[in-house]
Amino acid sequence: MLSIACTLAGRPGARLAALLGIHVEKDTLLSLVRAMPDPPEGPVRVLGVDDFALRKGDSYATVLVDLETRRPVEVLAGREAEPFAAWLATHPEVEIICRDRAGAYAEGARTGAPQAVQVADGWHLWRNVAEAVEKTVGSPYPCIRSAFTAITVPEPDPDDHAEPFDPPDGTGDCFGRPRRLVARTEERFAAVQERLAEGKSLGAIGRELRLDNSTVRRFARATCIDELLVKAVNRQSILDEYKPYLHERWNEGCHDIPSLHREIQALGFHGDIQTVRRYLRPAKERGLLTAPRPAPRPRRVVRWIMTTPDRLSSSDAQELKELRAACPHLDATARHVRDFAAMLHDRRGDLLPDWMNRVMGDDLPALHSLITGLRRDQDAVIAGLSSHWSTGQVEDHVTRIKLLKRKGYGRANLDLLRRRVLLAS
Repeated sequence: MLSIACTLAGRPGARLAALLGIHVEKDTLLSLVRAMPDPPEGPVRVLGVDDFALRKGDSYATVLVDLETRRPVEVLAGREAEPFAAWLATHPEVEIICRDRAGAYAEGARTGAPQAVQVADGWHLWRNVAEAVEKTVGSPYPCIRSAFTAITVPEPDPDDHAEPFDPPDGTGDCFGRPRRLVARTEERFAAVQERLAEGKSLGAIGRELRLDNSTVRRFARATCIDELLVKAVNRQSILDEYKPYLHERWNEGCHDIPSLHREIQALGFHGDIQTVRRYLRPAKERGLLTAPRPAPRPRRVVRWIMTTPDRLSSSDAQELKELRAACPHLDATARHVRDFAAMLHDRRGDLLPDWMNRVMGDDLPALHSLITGLRRDQDAVIAGLSSHWSTGQVEDHVTRIKLLKRKGYGRANLDLLRRRVLLAS
């Protein structure tokens, strides 16, 4: 009975017991788990700490793991500094604390175990770098589109006096006119920022501009218009896949839109003729169409920068090379990321101060914000870049806790979940 209770908790355990011919109530099984004593607690020299959600966005708890024995030693309510510091105060033998970048755990460790060395987990450091790279890629994204715009245009007929026009950069259509979505994004950003400067609340701004709260929040949090235009200029159209074909046929002399619509329908296009008509309407005034080379998505560029160069395909490596040549911001970012990766791989935390100084010498606001955060936690970051300890084992136990929650533990009683986690060790 006890093994059933420990494995399946209440209702699932009662159902299994019934199949085995044992009549038992779910509360009886849970009472068996509660009655079991805690396992004996030994000294902990290297401690790992992380949080998990009891109810996502509402309540959380903290799990502590002995990284040397790979066993959970305690589950604490909440993820604040005080409970963590109180537990550490009763365990003066702790020498190393491995954690993520959460400020509460850092403060709890300083208060409860000043003798311990704090180690910032390497995976979380790498994720912090990736987040900064993503913001950097988003900021100068027009230059990325510029690098990926085809400049080759079919030679016009000598008697054709159509005016030349610039290739698109993503903020305009194929004839250089501002896209309505881009113009609307710019107007909304200006309106939201103006009202924020006047001291109005997000709710009041949303009511005045007739915008959803999430939309107002997104425009309010953006530090510049480029962050919003990254999504605006890259929104996909159902016509995107067929634009090269339309460009080719138009430049061959086929200007009959119903015929072009039927041709792309045969290729799989499901839109109506008005979509094609709106896209090709300016061509009647300006002449030839240019086929822009599709720019990569920001996440794809981030992946290229964050990937070891030897593991990039030849095509990805070539496109990244073109981007770095076209955009000094991305070139500097890629260089700094590779230097950080080398520090992490070679465990050379001593090189961190010089690396931070080099980053601060370039115009990279997102990376500057990262450096500000790293400096507040510099000793732990250097230890994390120099040490082999990580919170990987803690993440394994968090995954197991999530499985226990699916079985019913922790939904009504954290103590029951705590006991089950410690007994599983």
